[in-house]
Order: sequence, then structure tokens, then C-alpha cells
Amino acid sequence: MAMMGVLLAVSKEALAFLPNFEAVSLLTILFTLSFGWRALGAVGVFLAVEGLLYGFGSWWVMYLYVWPLLCLLAMGFHWMKRAWQWAMLSGVYGLAFGALCSLVYLPVGGVRMMVSWIAGGLVFDAAHGAGNFLLMLVLYGPLHRALERLAKKV
Repeated sequence: MAMMGVLLAVSKEALAFLPNFEAVSLLTILFTLSFGWRALGAVGVFLAVEGLLYGFGSWWVMYLYVWPLLCLLAMGFHWMKRAWQWAMLSGVYGLAFGALCSLVYLPVGGVRMMVSWIAGGLVFDAAHGAGNFLLMLVLYGPLHRALERLAKKV
């Protein structure tokens, strides 16, 4: 799980030059499908690495619920077997990412601050959703098969 958590962080850094285009959603979903609850350990390592790299600010608090929530969604939708289904879920999650992250601002600035956060990030969330959709659509099959083989060996 530690190696997978570091892989999450490395994949995020490798694609950092593309705004809101990341493989963390793809890998989090696939890790959860192959390893179940243990994937939360990989997410925990990812959270720790991200906090150490960038500091433990309000953005990090968002990550504390956003990424485990994606694991829970993947567990809840584990019955889906087709790449396009997972691409839809991943795309919608990317589109909703800003809205989910805005929750941390509710106690600080209220609903106005949340709405401002969401409105200010709509373009980025659209790019995030499109990127998530494309990555999942293209890479779901080969990565899922590889992780399933790995899970059987572990």
C-alpha cells in the first residue's frame, strides 16, 4: 500500500504541468477495485506525502475527505465492469471536485465563499472531468487487468 500511495503522488507530480489533469482518480479507483479497503492505506500514504511536499493547509484538509470518498464510491459501484461506466464516474467526480473541495470553506466564509470557490473553478473542473474521463476510458482495461494479477499474488 505504501508503494501505491507513493505512486499516487508521483503520478500527480508527473502530470502537474497539465492543469487539472491527473491520474490520482484513475489509480485510486483501480486500487480500490483490486485491493478493496486496503486501498485506503495507499490513499493515506498519498495524503501524508502531499502534506509533506506542500504543507498542511486548507487544501490538504479537502484531500482528507475527497480521496477517501472516491474509494468509498468505487467500493459502492464495484459491480460496474465496463470502461465507459468507470470513465463516466471518474469524469463526474472530476467535474464535482471543486464543489466537494468547497465544503472546507463553509465554516470559514459560509455559503458565499463556497459558491465563489465553485464558480471560480468551473473551467478547471470541466478540464478535470474531461481528463478523468479520457484517462479512465483509455487505461481502465490494461491497468485493471495488471492490478488484478498483482492482487492475486499478494
